[in-house]
Amino acid sequence: MKQERIRYPLSYAPTTFRRARNWTLCVLVAGALAACGSSDGDGDTTPPPPAAKPLELTILHINDHHSNLDSKNKDLQLLNAAGERVEVSVDMGGFPRVTTAISELAAQSEHVLKLHAGDALTGTLYFSRAGELGEADAAMMNTVCFDAFALGNHEFDKGDTELKQWIDLLNSGECQTPVLSANVQFGENSALHASRAPDIVKPYTILERDGQQIGIVGLTIAAKTKASSSPDPDTTFEDEIVAAQRAIDDLQAQGVNKIVLLSHIGYAEDKRVVAGLSGVDVVVGGDSHTLLGPDSLATYNVGSPAGAYGEALKNMDGDTVCVAQAWEYSQVVGELKVSFDSDGRVTACAGTPHVLIGDNFKIGDSAASGAELAAINADIAASGFLRVTKPDADATATLLPYKESVDIYKETEVANAPLELCSRRVPGGPGSIDYSRSSVNCNVEGSVSVRGGDIQQVVAQSYLEVANQQYGGADFTLQSGGGVRIPLEGRVTAANVIEVLPFDNKLWKLSITGAEAKAMIEDGMEAVFGPGGSTGPYPYAGGLRWDVDVNQPRGSRASNFEVLDSASGTWQPLDEARSYNLFVLSFNATGGDGYKTLANIPDERRYDVGVQDADVFQTYIDSLPKDTTGLPVLQRLEHSLYSTKSFIGPAGG
Repeated sequence: MKQERIRYPLSYAPTTFRRARNWTLCVLVAGALAACGSSDGDGDTTPPPPAAKPLELTILHINDHHSNLDSKNKDLQLLNAAGERVEVSVDMGGFPRVTTAISELAAQSEHVLKLHAGDALTGTLYFSRAGELGEADAAMMNTVCFDAFALGNHEFDKGDTELKQWIDLLNSGECQTPVLSANVQFGENSALHASRAPDIVKPYTILERDGQQIGIVGLTIAAKTKASSSPDPDTTFEDEIVAAQRAIDDLQAQGVNKIVLLSHIGYAEDKRVVAGLSGVDVVVGGDSHTLLGPDSLATYNVGSPAGAYGEALKNMDGDTVCVAQAWEYSQVVGELKVSFDSDGRVTACAGTPHVLIGDNFKIGDSAASGAELAAINADIAASGFLRVTKPDADATATLLPYKESVDIYKETEVANAPLELCSRRVPGGPGSIDYSRSSVNCNVEGSVSVRGGDIQQVVAQSYLEVANQQYGGADFTLQSGGGVRIPLEGRVTAANVIEVLPFDNKLWKLSITGAEAKAMIEDGMEAVFGPGGSTGPYPYAGGLRWDVDVNQPRGSRASNFEVLDSASGTWQPLDEARSYNLFVLSFNATGGDGYKTLANIPDERRYDVGVQDADVFQTYIDSLPKDTTGLPVLQRLEHSLYSTKSFIGPAGG
């Protein structure tokens, strides 16, 4: 039964009552707290809790690494010897650097927690093509040995049974990382139901540093996980504030007065939830992939920060709460310094989002050296957040067999395309703006001039079918023509699939109205046919189709919109007042290629699905019927599924 809690005005509430530090049954009289002794029938006295004293705590944390285990190239803006900012290419991130950074930073502080705020899984070939699902992620996390891990929504992408198997992998060695979520309620048929897997996922854990107990409460974003991942049908997620407060109350009843919320609900939600909770001291967050830190992160071209790192907010008691998040994809390790007084109150927040980079600096095609290298290193030191970090040798060795598996997989034949899947960004006849992109044979056939590229359309259709199989469903999808890079014909390797979609984009799900869907398509048309237009933004959709006349004024180039009704298999008119689920690349969802309508969709109507575009395309290929050699047959779609039903180009072309 939930403990009944009395709330006093903040100016009146005694500190010892506010922190609920009573360790035996206590009696509240006239608003004061009287401590009571405790003994059993034989006179044995319960041991007192640890003596209260101040604590300086360092929290090292990551979130949303999403199977991004390799480093990537990054172009930073750094000062050269002349004092000018120039583009400098450098190796950035990668999990072996995370391991090094956490180890080195932990050695510099006395009382340390190592936390992961969820979404370890889904996003690259390491998740799905290297050993068991998520095996590489579990192995790399165990090179750090996190003190706690909160379940993110993507941990549920393959269902409860696969999640149970992954947690077993995570805890197959010495680390035994506690896996936390206070608001998940596993269904009776779930492999993670308490009757089958007691205590594998717990609402919280209690850690001790310097003789002081610290409660870590896990939280999983509720609506998004149910709507866009694949938990078992009878697994549910409770309201985040209700579940978090219950766990905090339980911890306080045990005498724990320092409480960290390890939260996978997003930065905006973290701030909202903090204001509605009593007793929380720190929030280490994830889900929104939020970069926090100084404005100079943008100056150096790391990214655009959404707020301060280690921001001090207030909970509903009026007490200070430190809030932090560490961006995404194994690129940042957060170092949050929190000072507690002897009553468990936070007295100070500070910290650094350490951006992990190598030392292989290149300006243009040449390695930086001499005065240029000295200037670059001085600027890095001055930044306060760029951290030159060598990959950990043991973590690199751990990753190697998984990397070899991924490399071998890339060379594996994964499909057969008996007819060329023609590539064309924009429809149109001879002399039109994109006519030369498709092969002679494709142009002779002529379909690309009416409907556009086959490969672009197949990719858009693949998003629709996989979304409906695994990610909570979509009514239609969107893919910019320029984001699909090559045609396919004959034997297709996994590497070819990545060449089709080489930009490592992630997919989001947006709830949009029919009117917004029309405006979205018109945005794409304007980006192609308006002033200064280019071919890349031309829209392809799965489950949505229209006619095009580019001679019409802006906002009227597309007409006769229809949506494919999945239940009946028939095309129905687009209802401008109805809400639809759109599966779309994050690039377009945030306004890329001129899709301004999507950029303006409010946060409460967008979900970061997080799965990689090429991996979704490969999943679609894997589901296709196979030929006599056992390879899936990758065919052109029937013409009725193409999003451009008809096309009238400039001047009737």
